[in-house]
Amino acid sequence: MNRETAKAQTVARRHPTRPALFLSLMALGLALLAQAAWAEMKTIKAHGVSTFGELKYDAGFAHFDYVNPDAPKGGEYSTWAFGTFDSLTPYILKGNAAAGSTVFYDTLLSGNLEEPDSMYGLVAHTIEYPENREWAIFYMRPEAMFRDGTPVTAHDVVFSYETLFNDGRPSFKTTFKDFQTVEALDDHTVKFTFDPEGPLRELLMTAGGIPILSKAFYETVDFTESSLEAPMGSGPYTVADVDPGRSVTYERRDDYWAKALPVNVGHNNFDRIKFEYFADYTTAFEAFKAGAYLYREEFSSRVWATGYDFPAIDDGHVIVETLPDGRPAGTQGFWFNLRLPKFQDPMVREAIGMAFNFEWSNDSLFFGLYDRTDSFWENSSTLQAAGMPSEGELLLLEPLRGQIPDSVFTDPAFTPAVSKAEDLADRRTLRRAGRMLDEAGWEVGDDGFRYKDGEKLTIDVLNDSPSFERIINPYIENLKRLGVDAQSNRVDAAEAQEREKEFQYDMVTQRFSMSQTPGIELLGIFGSDTANTSGSNNVSGVDNAAVDSLIRSIADAENRDDLTVAVQALDRVLRAMHIWVPQWYKGAHNISYRDVFGRPYTDAPPPLSLGTSSIWWWDEEKAEALRAAGAL
Repeated sequence: MNRETAKAQTVARRHPTRPALFLSLMALGLALLAQAAWAEMKTIKAHGVSTFGELKYDAGFAHFDYVNPDAPKGGEYSTWAFGTFDSLTPYILKGNAAAGSTVFYDTLLSGNLEEPDSMYGLVAHTIEYPENREWAIFYMRPEAMFRDGTPVTAHDVVFSYETLFNDGRPSFKTTFKDFQTVEALDDHTVKFTFDPEGPLRELLMTAGGIPILSKAFYETVDFTESSLEAPMGSGPYTVADVDPGRSVTYERRDDYWAKALPVNVGHNNFDRIKFEYFADYTTAFEAFKAGAYLYREEFSSRVWATGYDFPAIDDGHVIVETLPDGRPAGTQGFWFNLRLPKFQDPMVREAIGMAFNFEWSNDSLFFGLYDRTDSFWENSSTLQAAGMPSEGELLLLEPLRGQIPDSVFTDPAFTPAVSKAEDLADRRTLRRAGRMLDEAGWEVGDDGFRYKDGEKLTIDVLNDSPSFERIINPYIENLKRLGVDAQSNRVDAAEAQEREKEFQYDMVTQRFSMSQTPGIELLGIFGSDTANTSGSNNVSGVDNAAVDSLIRSIADAENRDDLTVAVQALDRVLRAMHIWVPQWYKGAHNISYRDVFGRPYTDAPPPLSLGTSSIWWWDEEKAEALRAAGAL
């Protein structure tokens, strides 16, 4: 009971014949005070929104600085994709969506390749919101049109939210859980109202990033069914050709309504964007050498070190280069499935991790090209935890004692054990790991395998890539030396995709790209609500209230310094939990391509992306030279 209500009830008791009148008057007074408070709160109306600080670009900007506004249109950008696909519907769990299939859709706001904290108007020309960001109104461009020529309206935005929440991938329920209402104020004005207790700093931007579906289109089409028919969108590309499981080609729309908007100038330069699918990396590389596709980013150290010596490079027809990557390096590792009883003890997980000899792998398999990953924000100079917790971190961590590992407070941020590069079976490291398994109750039986309460310690490492076996198999050998009955279970890409959706594995290799401005989206990877949500990115099944609390601290950070401290605290806790066996990273892009492209930079790409399919362009003069040489 608040003070004003208590006072009103006291007055009513003194004048029992008039209680309703006094309570009504008091309620009216409180309502007027609330209205006055809202009136005093500053309302912001702008062409964009920034999480922290000011937008780089003013309302009248012509284009982003990193593009060539005069880039020619035409030609084709082609690259490769791994596995298979059977759908062009990217926002449902059913089916495997083709690479690039989000290209059909526009959003209210658009990000860019240099500002991790900012979004600018796309379908919405203006956004209005109060300082506390408890609601947001988007004023939409009446010229926005779907591919069929029908207008994009606020009713489509409301439909998109409701459809994705109710029928989309289960993770949308987590993404939108703090949306209270989404309502069309008129045909071109839509209002989002957020839970006042939610992560208000970024909910506005989450709303701005919702893909806009056509309500009319889905009156006759079942959204929940996967399809190879082009969905109705208002985006810059549509489908040109589909060869199920083998290739998909998107075609640029000449009638795209937003092609002249500042956020799109210098973008979407290719007439066609094509993805060629391959079942393994080696075949994909050989196809590139043969000219099956034009652009390739290389992720195999062996191929990068030994494979790029074919004639087209010597002739200058294929360009090979390394460009800086301004993003965190990505969280790549063998992820444990914590849903399984055998992985409940973090000591067991740490011991299993020690069997992976990165130093030997880097020396023997990777040509010394990589560094060991230890942080979930590797290659970030500020976000990854280091040493002992700072005072700022401790303010967040102390209330969580008992819910997080004690080592968070007693030890420096965890880094993996260092093994001998010259000896895969580093006995010193394996003996330490063996003692940890002994202490955890997993003892070696007469057959050489470890048992606890009659259960054998087995590990099945899910793998869908033949080329990755050379990395997994030495790890399996060391696990067997520890007494673990380990095996690599190689399946085809389609089966792997389905098993990963339902978390049917012991360990799986996965890589996530972390944002420089992380927020509530981390719940999708580490949040309790997604631990058992089919198709979520929470591959380890992290289900920990303290982790949820730290993610909320990240989402609620009011400035960059607070965000940095909160991310460091989360990184420290996750590393101490041993939810993965970290692999390796290289803070650069190793790329190669047929010399038919132009781009708006030489050796310094935008920090957030190379922008190959969006801000590069087809250079017809270069292409003609290759044709004349018989190389294209």
